[in-house]
Amino acid sequence: MNHEIEIEFKNLLEKEEFYHLVDAFTQQNSFVSQTNYYFETPSFLLKKKKCALRIREKNHTYTLTLKRPHTVGLLESHESLTKEEAEAVLKSPNQLPDTFKSLLEDLQISVSDLTLLGSLTTNRTEIPYRGGLLVLDHSTYLGWEDYEVEYEVQDEQKGKEVFLELLQHHHIPVRKTKNKIQRFFDKSFEL
Repeated sequence: MNHEIEIEFKNLLEKEEFYHLVDAFTQQNSFVSQTNYYFETPSFLLKKKKCALRIREKNHTYTLTLKRPHTVGLLESHESLTKEEAEAVLKSPNQLPDTFKSLLEDLQISVSDLTLLGSLTTNRTEIPYRGGLLVLDHSTYLGWEDYEVEYEVQDEQKGKEVFLELLQHHHIPVRKTKNKIQRFFDKSFEL
């Protein structure tokens, strides 16, 4: 299992703003598709604890990730899965690796309470930018689509300055932006 701290800034975009940034930073054919499969309990214990559990399928690889709050950003724990292991977990979260069962127990979440909520597919491009990673995402889920820019960094203060300068330079207003799983949850409540 690998662990990393995720520090990122994000902003929802209008479709036109998204394609303006695509034109400014990349080429359309540099996008890669990935699908996140989200798990939760019936009483949304992960959400209440500001955590998220997912399997990401990208380029025929599968990564299990648990995100938890950290003093700065989020603490992400990752583990690679084979296709067969991923399919087993998607069918029954009881098939999670023991390392993840232990992490969930530390959060007082029973694996037997977990269910697969659904999936969110993102077409993504990543561009190195001023010491961080600029990410442009077009996501579809539950009959909905949205556009987003993210900036992943190591230094929170410097990253925030660079991100706000980027938005200002491209005349994009700052929008309060929830993360993808929160948007997924919100949309699922509307259905």
